[in-house]
This record gives sequence, C-alpha cells and structure tokens, in this order.
Amino acid sequence: MQGEKKSFDQEHQKKTRKPWRYANAALLVPLVLSAVCPGRAQTGEALSPLRFTLKQAVATSLQKSREISLARLQYETTRQETGVARSQFRPNLYTGSGVAYTSGFPLLAGGGAPALFNLTYNQELFNLPAKGNLRAEEQRAEQQRLTIDAVRDSVIQRTVSAYLELAKVRRQLELVRSERDSAQKILDYTRDRMQAGYELPIEVTRAQLTAAQVEQRMAQLEDQEETAADQLRVLLGLEPDQPIEVIAETIPPAADQTISNLVAGALRNNPEVKVAESERVASEERLRGERGGYWPTIGLIGQYNLLGNYNQFFNKFQRNNFIVGVDIKIPIFASHTGASVSFAQANLTASQMQVENKRAQVSLDVRHQARQARQMDMNREVARLQLELAQQNLQVLQSQFQQGRASIRDLEAGQLDENEKWLAFLDAEYSHQQAELDLLRTTGQLAQTFQ
Repeated sequence: MQGEKKSFDQEHQKKTRKPWRYANAALLVPLVLSAVCPGRAQTGEALSPLRFTLKQAVATSLQKSREISLARLQYETTRQETGVARSQFRPNLYTGSGVAYTSGFPLLAGGGAPALFNLTYNQELFNLPAKGNLRAEEQRAEQQRLTIDAVRDSVIQRTVSAYLELAKVRRQLELVRSERDSAQKILDYTRDRMQAGYELPIEVTRAQLTAAQVEQRMAQLEDQEETAADQLRVLLGLEPDQPIEVIAETIPPAADQTISNLVAGALRNNPEVKVAESERVASEERLRGERGGYWPTIGLIGQYNLLGNYNQFFNKFQRNNFIVGVDIKIPIFASHTGASVSFAQANLTASQMQVENKRAQVSLDVRHQARQARQMDMNREVARLQLELAQQNLQVLQSQFQQGRASIRDLEAGQLDENEKWLAFLDAEYSHQQAELDLLRTTGQLAQTFQ
C-alpha cells in the first residue's frame, strides 16, 4: 500500500499545477493545439496542419472573403451609376442617318428637312436639379463604400470569435480528458472498497454518474470543436478537411476607456452612423437641387446636317447646314418643381431624424456593451479566484495524502474540482472576450485592432 501510495503521489505531482503561475501560462503562453479530431476517417494522404496566429487568421479571412468581394463589386457598380448621372455635364456627340418616304414638302418627324447625314452635340452647363441629383448619387456611392467597412468588420468579428472559441474548446478538451482519468480512478477505487465491504453500492452509482457526465461533456466539446473549426476553415477559405493549429491569445481591452470617450469614438467611427449621415447629406443635396429648379437651365447645343437636293422646294438651296448656340429654358410656371421640392424636404426631415435615432441607439449600445464588458471582467476575476482556491485546496489534499490522512478518492475529487474551475474560468474568459469584441465593433475599432 505504501508503494502504491508513493507511485500515485509521483504521478499526481506531474498533474498538480501551481495556483496562479499556471493560470498565467494559460493566458499568456501560446498553446499550439492540433485540429485533427480523434476517430475522424482520413482518406488519402494526410494534410499537414496549418498554423495561424490571430492576426494572420484575420488577414487571410479578409483576403479571401467573398462577402467583401461582393461589397466591392457593388461599390464599383454604384460608382458607375454616378458616372451615368455625371455624363450629362460632359460633351455628348451623336451622328446618324436614315431612310423614310415623304409626300409633298419633305419633313422629318417633329419638323425640319430630311438630311443625308447629321451630327448633334449637347452638354448641360447650368442645371441645378441635375447637379443636385449628381451630388446625391455621389453620396450613394460613399454609402456603398462605408458598407464595405461594415462588411469588413463583420468578417473580422466572426473570424476572431471562431478563432478564440476553437482555442478555448481545445484547452477544455485537454482538461476534460484529464478529468476522465480522475473520474475513472475514483470509480475503480470505489468499486474495490465496495467489494471489500467498505462502501455502499450507491457510492459506486454516484461515481458512475460522474464518469458518465464527464464523457457527455467530452462529446459536447468535441462537437463544439468541429463546429468552430469548420467555421474558421470557411472564413479562411480552406479545404473542409484541412487541419488548423491555433494559439491561445488575448485581445486588447476596450472597456478600460471612459464611457464618454467610447461614445465619442463610436459616433465618430461607427459605419452605421456614417451611412445615416451620408444619407442626410444626399437628401440635402437633392433638396438644394430641386429648389434650383426655379432657375433657368443652360445647355450647349450644336447640329450639322447634310441635306439632299431640294431645289424644287426652295428658291435658294445650301447643302451643308449647321447650328451652334446655347439652349436656355426659363421656368415660368412649373408645378413639377414645387412638388419635387416638397418631396425632397420631407425626405430630408426623415433623414435628419434617422441620423438622430442612429446616434442615440449607438450611444445606448456603447454604454450597455461597456457595462457588459466590465461585468464579464468581474465574472472572469471571480472564476480566476475560484480556480486559485481549488488549486490551493488540491495542494492541501496532496499533502494530506502524503501523510496518509486523505484517500485516493479525495485526491482525485480535488483534481476533478480543479478541472471544473478551469473549465469555468475558460468560459468566463471567452465571454469577456466576446463582450470586448462587440464593444470594439460598435466603436469602430476592430480594423485598427486586428489589422
């Protein structure tokens, strides 16, 4: 019995950790973990695992994201639409000819003499409604550019979240595997004592339940690992069976700043606020343009015609004809302009209210998320202290075991308790990181933090 006790004590010395030194190592020292899952069927030659740091994973996901590529294509489409609106203020030259039958005095549809060949030129010089519409379209393009930033932040947040979850779940799997060994030792020890008449059968059932619960948790964690690894592979543009190695990392805290600074930064950098403000500017430009509808419009025009032989209709015939001048239209009574101004004014009022609502909502979200992040930080600190207490208790049990005042079951139960506190601490750490991620995204700091 003394030899068994000494052997077990040597084995347990390897498993027992220093209280907080090991906790620091879990947070600061990179833990490289394999992505190959036990029991998974492998066909063909095994793929070499790819190792990513957090920033490398973010950079790769941004480079390969189809969502970002689609957003850029949509932005380019919007820019081209703006070019269509701008084209009326640039030179436009047309030419053409045609064939038609006419009886009597030769005329074109709409008046004028038929031409063998014609050349037409037009260009807007002063047209305030069209200019306002052009500036509004430019703001639409700006909104689409801001949408790219919003999509980028979404990709960053999902990549960081999947990366951190995968690292956490793999660390928890290591702990649960150790927990399974402890639960099995307790079960074997209890069975031996029951057979010797020192334990009741209910104690064996209790030990079996504990072992089954550990197996259940391990199966759940393995499913979570598969899900997180699949999500990360999709974001990184990897093959479905490509193994991934990740490193346990922390993210810089955003909640350490004051609430007022966080709110000010969010109102300045949040993409949704910027989109709402751009829409308000577009409405202002459209209203300014529609009010300019009461002013004259000026356009540059020109036309050249090569006519046929119409001597029988005219006393004096000239084959080559052209006209160059300025087309000025002065509105006298324009019902359309008044209706357009009223519509643009109503649209501007709605845009201004939308900006106010969005700013108020973002301010509220930042305050709530900052409080949530600090609450998660306190939860993490409580979990850390509980873990440290469990580790100290395990040291006491180990000392008592060496003195013969504690059994193997007591020692393994302490190991199980320490593992449970480790699992709780890792969950609290991950929840805190998620709260910080939400706050970083709302305040528009994700890109500068992870790029």
